[in-house]
Amino acid sequence: MTFENQIKEALTNLRSEKERKFDQTVDLIINLQKFQLKKTPINLFVTVHHKIKDKKVAAFLDTDSDLIDTIPLADFPKYKDKAKLKALVKKYDFFIAQGKIMPKVATTFGRVLGPTGKMPSPQLGLIMNADEKTINDLKTKINTSVKIRVKENSIKLPVGKVSMKDEEILDNIMTIYTEVVKHLPRDKENIKNVEVKYTMTKPQKIQLK
Repeated sequence: MTFENQIKEALTNLRSEKERKFDQTVDLIINLQKFQLKKTPINLFVTVHHKIKDKKVAAFLDTDSDLIDTIPLADFPKYKDKAKLKALVKKYDFFIAQGKIMPKVATTFGRVLGPTGKMPSPQLGLIMNADEKTINDLKTKINTSVKIRVKENSIKLPVGKVSMKDEEILDNIMTIYTEVVKHLPRDKENIKNVEVKYTMTKPQKIQLK
C-alpha cells in the first residue's frame, strides 16, 4: 500500500472513533532517525491549500492601524514589564513587523518571542509598508502556512480539523510531508515512521516501505 493510501486508511479509521463535543485537531507526527539536529536545523514555512485554523495575528508597526491588532512603537516601553510581555506573546499565534523597526522589536520583545518561535522573520512576517493590501495578503498567507521548527527527533504539528473533509486533510499532510522530506539530509531514510491522530485519540501508525 502506498504512503498516501495508508494515510487515507488512517483518516478513515480515525473517523470511526468516538465523536467528541468539540472540533478536534488532526495532528501529523513525523518521527525521525539517523538525524543530528545540531548539524541540520530545520526551520521552514510550508504553504498548504486548506486553512487549518484562523491564527491570531498582531503587528509591530510605526503607528496604530485599524487593519490589524497593533503594538505601535510608542507602546514598546510598556513591555519592559515581563508579565505584560508574556501575556502579549501568549495572546497571539503570530507576529509581523515593519522592517525598519525590527531592531527595536528584537531588543524589546526578542527575549520572549525568540524561544517561542514567534519572532517576525524575513521568510514570513516582515513588511515594508503597512498598507491594506500588504497586511491583508500577509494575513492570508499566514493562515495557510505551517511553521516547522524541529527541536527534537519528532515533528508534531496540526494539519487540519475534524470538521474538514478527509481529502483536504490528506492534501495538507502530503504537502507538509513532501516538504519535510526535501529538507532532510537523507530524505526518507531519516524518517522512522509517521503517525496521524486526533486530539483525543491514539495515533494511527504509518510505516514507510
